[in-house]
Amino acid sequence: MPTTSSPFDNHLLAALGRVEWQRMQPHVERVDLARNQPIYAPGETMSHAYFPTTALASLMHVTETGACAESAMVGNDGMLGVSLFMSGGPTCGCALVLTAGEAWRIPAGILRHEFNRAGSTMRILLRYTQALLTQTAQRAICMRHHLITQQVAVCLLQQADRSSSAEVLMTQEQIAVRLGVRREGVTEGAGMLQKLGLIRYARGHVEVLDREGLEDQACECYAVLRDEYHRLLPVVACQQCLEAVA
Repeated sequence: MPTTSSPFDNHLLAALGRVEWQRMQPHVERVDLARNQPIYAPGETMSHAYFPTTALASLMHVTETGACAESAMVGNDGMLGVSLFMSGGPTCGCALVLTAGEAWRIPAGILRHEFNRAGSTMRILLRYTQALLTQTAQRAICMRHHLITQQVAVCLLQQADRSSSAEVLMTQEQIAVRLGVRREGVTEGAGMLQKLGLIRYARGHVEVLDREGLEDQACECYAVLRDEYHRLLPVVACQQCLEAVA
């Protein structure tokens, strides 16, 4: 499969300085991720950290009865493997690929070694961890207090932000699992958004027709998460890194 993305299409890798990138570059490897592919499961210790570029993944937590819900979404804005530099131990949740695509991975030991230098890589990863914690906390509030229609709107907006098109590949069943709600509720919520002319839904394909209108239907959680991420990790192209690879 031909490469369609650069490592610097991932915001975290793009934020690295030239020296940090040059140290890690020999160990960076491109991987293709398939839809519904598990990246890690509860109790596993990851061998690599993954930095998606065109792929999109969901961080899920599962109960003993098998019920599950999404705690965060990770795309080209982040990484999979925060536990590698926070504790180095096994994960307590799981990560599942939502949208097939590419990612770039770095061996756990290499990433930890760079993190422990206490330089810019550490600062970037800790800022991302704070943004991820904010997403998890906001998601908990959203599920408890906001209407399903609002939650569906936030879900679609977040996925569209991490996609190269206005089309979102996602079934109503997948949305229901991610939000931890009944499918009937998602059907009603998506139907309302479609009736308002904001989206077009057919056979697992959701096309965002009116971005501004969809934001109006979303709860405040979407703006909170977007603004917090931009505050912590402003998207700045790493021209030095691009020159280093050219």
